[in-house]
Amino acid sequence: MSVAALQEWWLTLSDEVVTYGPGFLSATLVVLGVTVASILVSWACGLLGALGKRSSFAPFRALASFYVWFIRGTPTLVQVFIVYFGMPQIGVKLSPVTAGIIALGVSSGAYVAETIRAGLAAIPRGQVESALALGMNPRIMMVRIVLPQVFRMILPSLTNEAISAVKNTSLLSTITVVELTLYAQLMIATTFRPFDFYIAAALIYLGLTSILSQLSAYFERRYARLS
Repeated sequence: MSVAALQEWWLTLSDEVVTYGPGFLSATLVVLGVTVASILVSWACGLLGALGKRSSFAPFRALASFYVWFIRGTPTLVQVFIVYFGMPQIGVKLSPVTAGIIALGVSSGAYVAETIRAGLAAIPRGQVESALALGMNPRIMMVRIVLPQVFRMILPSLTNEAISAVKNTSLLSTITVVELTLYAQLMIATTFRPFDFYIAAALIYLGLTSILSQLSAYFERRYARLS
């Protein structure tokens, strides 16, 4: 590429940033909103799944095991289609954003469930027995003693899952959620400049995931000082 061509490309890119920057910002906010909501759903599903697999009640164990097995064995995109296109057949019609949050949250929840289950298994049995022997309520014991330790151990895995949640929002472009990927595709259709817009979307995704990684590293160091 000649210097003149490079200068022309840079000027065009600068104009695109001014013109399409607000649209990218709006799409990024959609990504953040969907990511936060789906992470909360995944933590709820993961905790229920982990406790269900450790339950002494056989139906709960079977249901939790089936949930983890089915979700981990099927593609996330298919799960998104089931929620958005399949649920209306049984009378449940959801907006694209709501369907996306539920699908991504439930999908991620299966992996979170296995992470939490592994963390719970790593807690020494003696701690639980000592807390119960002191008369502590099992629910309070779980909240005050077990889960804080589990959270410290599984924080890196939860961060990896959160990073996956950010990137998986791109799948929602297939159900008309105007997040970064779909916005880039719409702009490419009008400008015929795929390199610029896909690179811009990639850099924004990279920035978001890098921030998550840095936050995780910060909390890991903080917990290490407190322990």
